[in-house]
Amino acid sequence: MTETADDSETDATSGTDDDRPHLVGTNHVALEVGDVDAALEFYGSLFAFDLRGRSETKAFVDMGDQFVALAETDGAGETVDDARHVGLVVDDASVAEDRLETVDVDRLDVPGLEFRDPWGNRIQLVEYREIQFTKADHVRSGMGLDLEKSEVALDELAEKGLAPE
Repeated sequence: MTETADDSETDATSGTDDDRPHLVGTNHVALEVGDVDAALEFYGSLFAFDLRGRSETKAFVDMGDQFVALAETDGAGETVDDARHVGLVVDDASVAEDRLETVDVDRLDVPGLEFRDPWGNRIQLVEYREIQFTKADHVRSGMGLDLEKSEVALDELAEKGLAPE
C-alpha cells in the first residue's frame, strides 16, 4: 500500500534551491530487545542473514548496504505501540508468510504481513518486487539476489522520474 502526502506539501518541501539537506535513505534501524542472543535466535529462525558485527549487548544484522541493529536494553518490551513499526523488505513474501507459520509467530490481524517480535517490536514485511524501494544492481548482485520489480512498482517509480533504464 502506498501512502502519499498532499501534492502541495510535497511541492513545498522538494525544491532544489533549498538550504536543507535532502533525505537520501535509511542506513539502519535499531530495535530494542531484552536479550541479544535470544533476538538473534528469533530473527535467525525467520530470516537468512549475515551478522555484520556483534558486541555484548548489540548485534548488527546485515541487509547489504543497510542493517538492523538489535540493542539489548532493560526496558525492551515495556511499551508497545499500535502504529509505530519497522518495514522490512524480503525477497519473497509467501516464503516469509510460511516461515512465520512454521516457527509459530502470531500474525497481527491487519492487512498485509505483520507481527510482533518477543519484545513487542512491530514488524511489517513487504516483498521487494511490489514496492518502490530499490537496491542498486551491484548491491543485489553482492547479496546473491536476482530480483525484479512489478509493473505497478515500476509505474510508481516512473511517475517520480526514478524508473530504471
